[in-house]
Amino acid sequence: MNRTTSVDALAFSSGVNVGRFLSDTVVYSHQPLVHISTVVVKMEELHQHHAHHHHHHHHFSMCSCDFIRLLWSLVVPCAYLSLLLTLVLLLLVLGVRVWLRGRRTARRAQAGSSGPAVAFFHPYCSAGGGGERVLWCSLRALMYRYPSVSFVVYTGDQGVTGEQILDGARQRFNVTLPRPVTFVFLHHRTLVEATSYPHFTLLGQSIGSMFLGWEALTAFAPDLYVDSMGYAFTLPIFRYLGGCKVVSYVHYPTISTDMLSVVRERNPRFNNADFISRNPVLSALKVVYYCCFALLFGLAGSCSDIIMVNSTWTLGHILALWRSPSRTSIVYPPCDVRAFLDIPLEDEEDGTEEDETGEGWEELGSEEGGGGGGGERKCHTVVSVGQFRPEKDHRLQIQAFRKLLDRRGEGPGGRESLRLVLIGGCRNQEDEERVLMLRGLCQELGVSDRVDFKLNVPFEELKRELVGATVGLHTMWNEHFGIGVVECMAAGTVVLAHKSGGPKMDIVVPYEGGPTGFLADSEDGYAAAMETILALSPAARLEIRRNARRSVERFSDQEFEACFLAAMEPLTCELER
Repeated sequence: MNRTTSVDALAFSSGVNVGRFLSDTVVYSHQPLVHISTVVVKMEELHQHHAHHHHHHHHFSMCSCDFIRLLWSLVVPCAYLSLLLTLVLLLLVLGVRVWLRGRRTARRAQAGSSGPAVAFFHPYCSAGGGGERVLWCSLRALMYRYPSVSFVVYTGDQGVTGEQILDGARQRFNVTLPRPVTFVFLHHRTLVEATSYPHFTLLGQSIGSMFLGWEALTAFAPDLYVDSMGYAFTLPIFRYLGGCKVVSYVHYPTISTDMLSVVRERNPRFNNADFISRNPVLSALKVVYYCCFALLFGLAGSCSDIIMVNSTWTLGHILALWRSPSRTSIVYPPCDVRAFLDIPLEDEEDGTEEDETGEGWEELGSEEGGGGGGGERKCHTVVSVGQFRPEKDHRLQIQAFRKLLDRRGEGPGGRESLRLVLIGGCRNQEDEERVLMLRGLCQELGVSDRVDFKLNVPFEELKRELVGATVGLHTMWNEHFGIGVVECMAAGTVVLAHKSGGPKMDIVVPYEGGPTGFLADSEDGYAAAMETILALSPAARLEIRRNARRSVERFSDQEFEACFLAAMEPLTCELER
């Protein structure tokens, strides 16, 4: 025990708590004395470890202080550099604006006119969709209202002349401009083609549109710029570099909260590939990407002096993203309902439809088979009108039609009495390849003998197909408006549209207490709804058709022109002064 006491005295005299080494230091009387030297060695190692740790901590503190001092010393130079770069950027913008203003003045002097110029940005003005109808009707309304203003259209169409473009507008939309319009042909439309950006397509197309907008601005500097296709990222280019007043007519927001929901919920869609929807990490990254893009989209869109949207659905998303309620209004797109409303709407049993001009709608009715047992037509046609774009979901139409054929069977009033006609425009090679894919799908499902494709048809043929149809089919999820739906209703078809977007909120809604059509949102739902429509008596279908036709007067060309001119008046009057 004397040895143990000496060890404790030694430990306390060194000022170190040896409790942690008690198992090593407790020495019984029969243990050798060498254990004391072992304890001393361990204590020395402990001292060295504490000294090394203290030195390392001190060194780390010194490094942290040096790093903070370095960062602080860079703050002032960085601030000066930022101010210098900002000044250079401002001078560059001012220089570009002065240069473009000089070009604008020179152009007026050369043309011998002091009147303002209004330019429409529409890279696909030869396409046959609802956006192109908005373009031509807008130009026609402005030309009649403001005779001293000149008009320009920026287009990316190649291999065509301006006269051919105008002739196409007359044939497809029955729109004739009262005065000439100048076309500026852009050479880099591939910058906004989706095929140019297999990944990050939205961002790629938006950045590409800025370069295409710059090409347009340097080719012709207008006084008033109208984006009629939805390229919001061109708006700051024309406003801040071109010094123009800017107007946007939004058909469909480039990104919407619905798109974010699809990615968050990991639902596969045409814009959310299966391999992304199945992967939680990729889905989370895409949500971040979409949120950042939505912020940029909102900043670009808020540059507009006047914002017009085509439906209640679009209005909600634009207000959420652009946050400019005082400058935003709904202007329903023009639908050529007058051309259809002039055609008498008679009972299917009569088969005596004939218009006032005597163009022979009676003959058309007989071609479609106006009679049959129980007042039924011998042949029922289901017509779809819409560009062959992926979001139109023609695949769903074909699949639902196949299910309808299976339900109807081979007997009387069955497969041979039904026909699906897909009418639409092809903008480019990608759309044409999509049509080939859809034809292949028809072959695969065994319905190619009952499905017809009609591409880029003239207006008279479109009218003829619609007037002879029983069902007007529409399948686009969250369609911004749905001009094709309105045309089907005006022509007298019973409409079956997607239960979302513009058709649900603005078009296929009760009118004067009566139904105007049907809605569905799935393959089985569409097949069942078509079967329901075909099972209705001719009198019941006639009542729905009449009610629908009365409801579409609010979407006429005249209504659009009045609302469009009212929205544009603050800027156009300012330009005339």
